Amino acid sequence: MRLSSIKVTNAQGSQLEFPLEDPSGGFIVRDIQGLGPVKATLVSTSFANMDGGQYHPSRRETRNIVLTLGLEPDYAVSDVHTLRKLLYSFFMPKTEGTLEFHLFDKFTEDLFAQTKDLTIDARIESCEPSIFTKDPAMDVSMLCYDPDFVDLTGVTVNGSTVSDLTESVVTYEGEVDTGVIFTLRPDRVLNDFTIFHRPPDGTLVTIDFSYPMLVGDVVEISSVPGSKYVRVTRAGVQSSILYAVSPQSGWLTLQPGDNHIRVYATDTATPYRPIPYTIEYTDKYGGL
Repeated sequence: MRLSSIKVTNAQGSQLEFPLEDPSGGFIVRDIQGLGPVKATLVSTSFANMDGGQYHPSRRETRNIVLTLGLEPDYAVSDVHTLRKLLYSFFMPKTEGTLEFHLFDKFTEDLFAQTKDLTIDARIESCEPSIFTKDPAMDVSMLCYDPDFVDLTGVTVNGSTVSDLTESVVTYEGEVDTGVIFTLRPDRVLNDFTIFHRPPDGTLVTIDFSYPMLVGDVVEISSVPGSKYVRVTRAGVQSSILYAVSPQSGWLTLQPGDNHIRVYATDTATPYRPIPYTIEYTDKYGGL
């Protein structure tokens, strides 16, 4: 896929689009820096009697996107000053906005996979114009504290609880681990269930949930970073029930590739009555 255009949305909801290789709007995108995977900070501990070190969990740094825009006005309707003032309304330092990158793949015949729109939230760090020059331009530096590009077209996977070892496979096409919203709608009285997650790295994550659920309840477990919660909606009233999840439990986080998931719930009736659930998530990418 190739990048075809960039759309900027400011805090007021106004939008400005920059098609690549098309200066008809008065702007031409000359360069974009900071679109690749961001640098990771690797943490380790050294020991006196051991060669090398011991690796600890690492983290990725803030993304810095630098956008260089050339100003090419149509002097019949505008001038350089007008274009510069327009950019100020979108890139004034300290303000926030959203960048949307439109990708296009001309080699695929699948119309649904031909385009992809990825977004990222940014805070404007600086907006530097080159005023006294024959070739006016603007350098805009933006910091993205969440460094991932997100496909806002959400994915919903449907499944049902089991009473055996049957697993369902959720194939995650993103490049970066993503949180999910797991929703269970009991159609019978249920006191507990357990989620088993076997990601591509071979580890096993278990979520033990224990709470007296009634018919019509809606149970939600969110592992989305910055918005983690466990809650139940009963008769239109929403309540937090974080205590219903065992402290030894992990969070359901999808990794790139095939994720094997099993939701185990018992049933006294014969034959077994499965309970439907959904898993919702968005694809996240570490770079364009």
